[in-house]
Amino acid sequence: MSYPDPQFSSIAIVDDDAAVRVGLRSLLRSYGYAVEVYDCAAALLAAGALNQHHCVITDLQMPGMSGIELLEQLRRDGNPTPVILMTAFPEAALRKRAFQGGASCFLSKPFEANELLLCLKQASGNATTHVEE
Repeated sequence: MSYPDPQFSSIAIVDDDAAVRVGLRSLLRSYGYAVEVYDCAAALLAAGALNQHHCVITDLQMPGMSGIELLEQLRRDGNPTPVILMTAFPEAALRKRAFQGGASCFLSKPFEANELLLCLKQASGNATTHVEE
C-alpha cells in the first residue's frame, strides 16, 4: 500500500489538544500527506479552506462545537468531505450517531498509526468502517 493517494492528499486535523495536533501532523507528513491543523471546529470553518482538504480528522469531544456537530454541520451544508472521528470515550451511542451522521471512520484513542492509515484509505474510497482496539 502506498501513501498518499494522489486524489486524497490534503488533510485537516481538528483537535483542542496541541500535542495530538502536532503528533498527527508529524505522522501524516511522514507519509507524504499535506496537513493543516486547527484547534477547534470553528477555526476550521472560519478558515474557508474546506474545499482544499480531502479529509477531516477530528476529535469527538472539544469545547464549543464537537466533532460530531462539525460532521453534522458539514453534511447540512452539503459538504461530502470524508470525516474521521477519534475519541478516548468510544461510547456506543456516540459511535452510532457518528456513523448515522456520515462519518467515514471512528477511532478509539489511543490507536496505532496503521489504524489511522487504514481509515484514510477507506475514507478515500468513501467506505465506512469501524476501527478500534
